[in-house]
Amino acid sequence: MWKLVFAHGVLIIAASAFAQSPQPSASPDEKDAAELTRLESVWNDAHLRSDAVTLERLWADDLIVQVTNMRVLSKADALEMLRSGHMKFKRYETTDLRIRVYGDAAVVTGQLERTRDLNARNVHDRWRFTKVYVRRANKWQVVTWHASTLDQ
Repeated sequence: MWKLVFAHGVLIIAASAFAQSPQPSASPDEKDAAELTRLESVWNDAHLRSDAVTLERLWADDLIVQVTNMRVLSKADALEMLRSGHMKFKRYETTDLRIRVYGDAAVVTGQLERTRDLNARNVHDRWRFTKVYVRRANKWQVVTWHASTLDQ
């Protein structure tokens, strides 16, 4: 009987010690991936709100944008287009996100569906995209964004 009580006590102590032991923290790549996932949401929400201030912070000064049926845009070009009011997004949703971190650089790929009013015309886009982020001064920023039409 004492052996059973002793064994039970040892199990309780061991379980308690395990429960209180610190759990392994997320790896740097996991933390970066979580932050980049959050920034993808920030990107989407800023487009829906036409929030040029947020995008200006998220975009690096040397940003290059290349998307289907448009000329290559710089950061200044993209901000001007957003601020002009000629384009308003009604939908801006990404799926199939894949994030790969390479030290202070990261590649994010996925699919984008967006609906926008462009010069009083309703346009629906379905694209596959690639973004490259770099970390400068401990802050992730997009340096390039490429999107091409997804086959229907």
